[in-house]
Amino acid sequence: MQVIKSLSLSVSILCALSILLVSCEEQQKSTNEEKSTDLVNPEDWASIKALPLDPAIEAQIDDILPKLTLEQKVGQVIQADNGSITPEEVKKYRLGSILSGGNSAPGPLPYADTKTWLEMADQYYNASIDTEGVEIAIPTIWGIDAVHGHANLSGAIIFPHNVGLGAANNPDLIEKIMTVTAHELTVSGHDWTFAPTLAVPQDIRWGRSYEGFSENPDIVKSYGERIVYGLQGRFGEESFMGEGRVISSAKHFLADGATEKGVDQGDAKISEAELRDVHAAGYYSAIPAGVQTVMASFSSWQGRKLHGDKELLTDVLKGQLGFNGFVVGDWNGHGQVPGCTNIDCAQSLNSGLDMYMAPDSWKGLWESTLAHVKSGAIPMTRLNDAVRRILRVKIASGIFTKGAPSTRKNAGDKNLLGLPKNKAIGRQAVRESMVLLKNNDGLLPLDAMKTILVVGDGANSISKACGGWTLSWQGTGHTNEEFPNGESILAGIREAAKEAGGKVIFSANGDSNESADVVVAVYGEDPYAEFQGDLENLDFVPNGFDVGKLTKFRDKGIPVVSVFLSGRPLWTNPEINMSDAFVAAWLPGSEGGGISDLLFQRDPSYDFTGRLSFSWPNSAVFSEGDLNLFDLGYGLNYKSTSDVEKLSEESGLEDIVVASTGNFYGKGAPIAPWSLWLKSGDLSKQIGSFPTSVGGLIISKTDHEAQEDALRIKWTQSDGDQVRVSTASPTDMSRQSNGAMELTFSAKSFKGNDALVKISMGCDQDAPCNETLDITISGSDWQEYRISLSCFDKLGIDMTKISTALMITADGGVDIGLSHIRLESDIDAKPGCTGK
Repeated sequence: MQVIKSLSLSVSILCALSILLVSCEEQQKSTNEEKSTDLVNPEDWASIKALPLDPAIEAQIDDILPKLTLEQKVGQVIQADNGSITPEEVKKYRLGSILSGGNSAPGPLPYADTKTWLEMADQYYNASIDTEGVEIAIPTIWGIDAVHGHANLSGAIIFPHNVGLGAANNPDLIEKIMTVTAHELTVSGHDWTFAPTLAVPQDIRWGRSYEGFSENPDIVKSYGERIVYGLQGRFGEESFMGEGRVISSAKHFLADGATEKGVDQGDAKISEAELRDVHAAGYYSAIPAGVQTVMASFSSWQGRKLHGDKELLTDVLKGQLGFNGFVVGDWNGHGQVPGCTNIDCAQSLNSGLDMYMAPDSWKGLWESTLAHVKSGAIPMTRLNDAVRRILRVKIASGIFTKGAPSTRKNAGDKNLLGLPKNKAIGRQAVRESMVLLKNNDGLLPLDAMKTILVVGDGANSISKACGGWTLSWQGTGHTNEEFPNGESILAGIREAAKEAGGKVIFSANGDSNESADVVVAVYGEDPYAEFQGDLENLDFVPNGFDVGKLTKFRDKGIPVVSVFLSGRPLWTNPEINMSDAFVAAWLPGSEGGGISDLLFQRDPSYDFTGRLSFSWPNSAVFSEGDLNLFDLGYGLNYKSTSDVEKLSEESGLEDIVVASTGNFYGKGAPIAPWSLWLKSGDLSKQIGSFPTSVGGLIISKTDHEAQEDALRIKWTQSDGDQVRVSTASPTDMSRQSNGAMELTFSAKSFKGNDALVKISMGCDQDAPCNETLDITISGSDWQEYRISLSCFDKLGIDMTKISTALMITADGGVDIGLSHIRLESDIDAKPGCTGK
C-alpha cells in the first residue's frame, strides 16, 4: 500500500467557493469523458449469477439509511489508519472502517500483543456506536493485512508466503490455513483481513511476486474459493461469518501481476482477453464463494488507473461478475487517479469505489467528499449505493450484534495462538511447498545420525524465513525472540539430529573448519515488501552469507545441500553448481521444523511433493519466451534419478552495460553499496532497523510519495549529530562533478517553519565533514532540493574519493523529512549551491 502525503490546504474551505466547485465539476466531467472510450466489453466476460440477497438484511438497511445524516453516510465510505485517527475522531466523523497498515500497530512497535490490540479495538468500536448527536450509530470494522497468518500479532503462526503455497497446489490445505488465520485474527479483535491476493504474476521482477500463488491462472482459481471459505465460512450455511470467522477481501482488482517490467503500481499493457482470461481467474471462484469485499488495484490497465475505472469496477465487477459486496481502495490509491489528490477524488466513488482507503488523508477527503455530494458532483444515488453495500457486509458479518471486540469468543486469549494442531498445519504447509530442484546421487534424505555443519544467515533467522509483511511492513530487523511460538530452521535441524543421535555444528558465516559429513547451507533473499522488492533483473546477489565458501567444502569432498529462501525464482546457476542438492524453500514462515522433516525424512510418509508454480529462469535477464532452467510443474522427489549437470554461469548480464543509477536512497531503503549511518560525538552506528537513535539524534520512517519511503530525522540537542549515506568503498565522482550533475533529494520541515541544515559529502565514516553548505528546508510541504556537485568540489572536497554521498547535520529542535537521495543532470548547467 502506498501513501502520497495529503495537501495541507483544507479542501472543505476551497470547495465552499462556487468558482472552485464549478471547476471541480468541469474537471470531473472532462476526466470522465476521457475515460469513456469503449475499451472494455463486459458481455465478453464470464457471467456470474449474483448471490441472493438476504431479504432481512436488505430490510434492515432500508430502515437504517433514512436515519443516517449526510455526514454519517460520507463517513461510512472512508477508512483511516489507526496511526492517524483517534477514537474521538471516529465518533465525530462516523468513519466506516479503521485499518492497521504494516507498521501501524498500537504501541511503540510495528506489531503488538493480544491485550494491546484488543484495547484499541474496543476504543474504536465503542466510539463508533456512541449515539450522541445521531439517531443511529454504525459500528466500525477493523481491517489488517494478514496475508500469511496474522503476522502483526505477537505469537501468531506465520505461514509460508503464497509463492510457496502455490507450489503445494493443495486447495484443502489452503482452506485449513485460512481457517487458522481467521481464528487468530479474532483473538486480537480484528474483523477483516485484506486477503486473498489473487494476482497472477507474469514478471517476477515484481516485488510482490511472493504474494501470488502462481503464474498459472488455474492454480489461482482453484484457491480463490477455498480461501474465502476458510476466512468467512461457506455462504448460505449457519457458520457463515460466525464465531472464529472474519471478512475477506479479494485483491487487487485487476492485473496487478501484469504490469510492464514488473513495476509495482505500474501499467498492464495487455489485451482485454488476457485481462479477462488470465488475471481475473481467481475472482471467478472467489465471488461465487461469497467474498465480501474486493480491493481495487494501485496499478493501471492500458493507462487507466483502476481506482478510477468505472467500466471495470462497476460494469464488469459489479455487473457481469455479480459482485454485491463493497469495493475498497488501496492505500491512498484514489490520489493517483488523474485529476485527483489524496484529499479530493470524486471520480473514484463515481467509478464504483465504495470505501476510500485514506490512511492519513481521511479528514480532508471527508470534507471534500461531503462538498461534492452537496454540489451534486457525487450523486446521492451513488453515495447511497456505496453505503448500502457497506452496511450489507457489516450486517452479514454480525458486527451489529457481536458486541465489543473484548466480549467476543476467543478475544484476548493469547493461549489460543500457536495451538499445536494449528502449528502442525503450518508445518505441513512448509513440507508441501518445498520444491527439490537438484538431488545428485540421491543425497537427500540425509542421515540425521551424521555430523551436520549448518551454515548461512538464514538458518537461525526466523525473520529471514518469513520475509516481508511479518511483524512489520518490510519484515526486516527482527530477532528470533520476537517470534515466541516460532521455530528457526536451525532449531528444526537440531531437533532432528538430537532425536537420531547425530551432531549439529553451526557456523553462520561458514568459517568453521570442524569435520562434518554434510553441509546444509541456508541463505537467500532478505525480507522486503511491495515496491522495495522490485528488481531490475533476476540475478541473485548473495547477502549475509558468502556462497563462494561452499566450494571449499566440496573441494574437501563434503556434500552440500542448499536451502534457498526467496520470494520468487531467481537466477542461481552458480549456487546450484556449488550444491549437490538444491531446495527451493521459498519463504516458509515460523514453522522451520518443516524443513528438517524433508531434509531427513523424519517420517516414512514424507517426501517432496512441491512442484514449481512459477518457472525457474535460465538467465538473469527477464524475457518472456526464453527457455527455462526448470519449467512450471517441475519438482523431484527422493526417488528421482535424473541428475542436474553443470549449468552455464553466464547470467546474460555480461553484455549489458550497467551504469550506476546514481541512486543512494530510495523506496524507503539505502541502495547498495550505500548504507545509512548515525554519528554523535565518538558514537557511530549503522542503521539496521527503525526507529533508532544515537546521542541526541532520532531517526524513523515517514511517508512522502509512498508508504515509509522517507526518513524522519530529529535533532534533540546541538552537538553536531550527523546522518550519513555512506559506503565502505570510495567512489570516484569527478566525472559527475565535471558533467554538471546535482545531488538531489526531497525534504520538508515538520515544525511548520523553515529549518536550516548543513549539507556535505565526501568524508568517510570516521572523519568530520567540515566543509558544508547551508540549506534551508521549507516548512510548507515536500520540496525538491538540488545542489551542484561542483559546489562541493569548490569547497575542496576530493571528488575522486566519495565515501559519503550525503551528510546532514542541524541544531537541536530541527525535525525534517528526507527522501529519494540521488544524482541528476543539471538541465540548465547553472551551478546552484543553495538547494533551489
